[in-house]
Amino acid sequence: MTTFDAIAPRLAEQAIELPSWAFGNSGTRFRVFGTPGTPRDPFEKIADAAQVHKYTGLAPTVALHIPWDKVDDYTELSRHAKDLGVALGTINSNTFQEEDYKFGSLAHREDRVRRKAIDHHLECIDIMDATGSRDLKIWLADGTNYAGQDDMRGRQDRMHESLQEIYARIGEHQRLVLEYKIFEPAFYHMDVPDWGTSYAQVAALGERATVCLDTGHHAPSTNIEFIVMQLLRLGKLGSFDFNSRNYADDDLIVGAADPFQLFRIIVEVIRGGGYGTDGDTAFMLDQCHNIEDKIPGQIRSVLNVQEMTARALLVDREVLDAAQSAGDVLGAHGILMDAFYTDVRPDLAAWRESRGLPADPMKAFAESGYLAQIAAERVGGAQAGWGA
Repeated sequence: MTTFDAIAPRLAEQAIELPSWAFGNSGTRFRVFGTPGTPRDPFEKIADAAQVHKYTGLAPTVALHIPWDKVDDYTELSRHAKDLGVALGTINSNTFQEEDYKFGSLAHREDRVRRKAIDHHLECIDIMDATGSRDLKIWLADGTNYAGQDDMRGRQDRMHESLQEIYARIGEHQRLVLEYKIFEPAFYHMDVPDWGTSYAQVAALGERATVCLDTGHHAPSTNIEFIVMQLLRLGKLGSFDFNSRNYADDDLIVGAADPFQLFRIIVEVIRGGGYGTDGDTAFMLDQCHNIEDKIPGQIRSVLNVQEMTARALLVDREVLDAAQSAGDVLGAHGILMDAFYTDVRPDLAAWRESRGLPADPMKAFAESGYLAQIAAERVGGAQAGWGA
C-alpha cells in the first residue's frame, strides 16, 4: 500500500466549497430551529464560513444562493470575503420559492413564467461577472405530482430551450452546472430526476455545461460511484454536492451515514482524474445543520472528506490493477479495504501542524470562543434561514 508520506503533497490540492446557507437557521419540515449568533446577512455568513477555512485550510471559497444572498454591492462582499481569507464561489439560482413557480419554472407552460425564470438566471450570471465566480449551479423543483398533469416531453423541450438561452449568456471561463434529484417536491416525476436526464440536457448545450451530483439525491441502493465514474468518463462531472442521508434527501454531515460510500466515491474521483490539479471537478458541501452547531458541523464535514481522500489516495493502483487483471477477486477487494481501514488521523494531524494549522481543528475552534462571541454580538435583527 502507498505510504502517507507519498500522498501528502496531493492533500494540499484539496479545496471544498462551503454553502452560505449552511450557516443560517434550518430544521425539519415541521420546525426551523434558531440558535444564538446566527448570521443576519451574507457578510456574517461569510465571516462564519471563514472560520472553517481558518482552522482546516480546506474551504477557501463560499457559494452564494440568490436571492438569499443578494446585496447592493458584490464588489464590497468580495472584498469582505478576501479580507477574511476566503473568496466567493458558485452562484446558486432559486426558482422554487415564488408563487409563479407553483407549476414549474424553466419548464413552465406559460411564456411569462419561463421568461421570469430565465431572467433570474441571467441576473445570477451578472452576479458571477461581479464576483469572479466560475459556476452557475441550477437545481429545479420542476415536475408533476399526477399522471396526465402535464406533457412530460413538452416540459423537456421547454426546459432545453430555456437552458439554451441561459447557456448562451455564460462567459468563456464560466460553466453551467445542472443538478438532479429523484423526487421532491414533485412526486410523479421530476423534470431532472437523474444523472442521465441532466447529462442529456447539458450535452445538448455545449462543453461548458456539466452535471452536479448531489450524493443525497438517489434511490436507495444506487451505486453512486458508478455514476461518478461514468460522468468523469464522459467529461461531464462538474461538481459534487456532498452530504449524507439514511433514507431520502440530504442534509446530514457528509460521511456520517455511510463513510465507506464516501471512500468509494473518492476512489473513483481520483481514478477518473477529477481530483485536484488533475481535473476541474468542484468539491462542494450542501448541508443544512438542523440540531448541531453550524460552524463545527462544517468543520467536521470537510475533515470527513479530507480523511476519506487520504485513504483513497493510499490505494496502490498498480497493485490493484495487477490483482484485477489476474482475476483475484478477494485480493483486489482486500487492497481496497486495507486502504479504507487505515487510520490516517494521526498522520493528518501531523500534516496539519506542518502547515501551521491546528492538529485538531474541532478542538481548536471550540476553544477559540467564537460561538460565544457572535452570540453576544449578533443581537437584534432577523436571523438568516430558509429563504434569506
